[in-house]
Amino acid sequence: MSEVYADRRTRLRDRCAAAGSPAALVSRPANVRYLTGGSPAGAVLLLGPDEDVLLCPTAPGADPADGRLDELLRTLVLPAGGGDPAVAGVDFARKAGADALSVEEHHLTVARHRAMGSVAPGLRLADLACSVEQLRIVKDEDEIGCLRIAAEIADQALGELLESILVGRTERHLALELERRLVDHGADGPAFATSVATGPHSGRSGHRPTDRRVEEGDFLTVCLGADYRGYRCEIGRTFVIGTTPADWQIELYDLVFAAQRAGREALVPGAEYRDVDRAARQILVAAGHGDVTTPLTGHGVGLEIDEDPQLAPAAMGKLDACVPVTVEPGVHLPGRGGVRIDDTLVVRQEADGGPELLTITTKELLAL
Repeated sequence: MSEVYADRRTRLRDRCAAAGSPAALVSRPANVRYLTGGSPAGAVLLLGPDEDVLLCPTAPGADPADGRLDELLRTLVLPAGGGDPAVAGVDFARKAGADALSVEEHHLTVARHRAMGSVAPGLRLADLACSVEQLRIVKDEDEIGCLRIAAEIADQALGELLESILVGRTERHLALELERRLVDHGADGPAFATSVATGPHSGRSGHRPTDRRVEEGDFLTVCLGADYRGYRCEIGRTFVIGTTPADWQIELYDLVFAAQRAGREALVPGAEYRDVDRAARQILVAAGHGDVTTPLTGHGVGLEIDEDPQLAPAAMGKLDACVPVTVEPGVHLPGRGGVRIDDTLVVRQEADGGPELLTITTKELLAL
């Protein structure tokens, strides 16, 4: 893996050099992990013209959740009380002879940026912008392999829940049980806070579980994800509890399912982000639900659960192959509930079979 991380750092270094900056300081944890294999707390990465250094406030630990650092990368642990590693990195770059340094302004506070500038007044601080995030959009097969395992874990946890008795249990209890099952099946932890929504809460995006108990006839919406070696996937499903679905439930479910299928089928290399959103959204709008749908159809996943690209009405850009994204349309009817269906897929060329579905739990409307 050292070669993989070295290649990623070389590509970033080339971008910086083309912009007139011989060095870069990466401080955003997910970006540090992408370039080094790990993200020790508080660590920053200095990319120099001749040498790369990971500066850490304390010695990296052995927590698997922090990843496994590139063994060939130089790691420098600051002395006790050594201050902010980002400020130390600026001073390090100055002493190495750099006249300009690209930094992640979108991740830095104003106070931190000022402190970095004050330690080396003659060093020009340029904006690295989202260069690392852009490199992260297209995944290699090792990254996709981690996402595939994360999806398998999430499918297993959800499948086991569906086999248990649900009536009378609270949203909060079910969410905690799902997160325990994720860890039991090999996840480092949940990819995000698990959402369980019942009855009038169902179909809400990002619903926080409450003490409401599952009742007969409820819609039950579950959204969860697993974190496996730093890579995060997402799955969401909606079910009916304990009885034959009502006509309005069947109608709404079929509508959201049709929208989700249209969004999945639109995932082809070269497709505009906003066109993928439009493919799903226009079905819901045509049925009169434009004002109660989710604000976006999907987003990228990887080292973060919500990263570029954004599949939204105003999003600019085109899909590439090997980009993992979610497709997650939903409709929530206030006071009644709703439906959300959410999958993680990888964009693939048609010759390779089209979009690869990672989350495979059935999307049939089940009565549990």
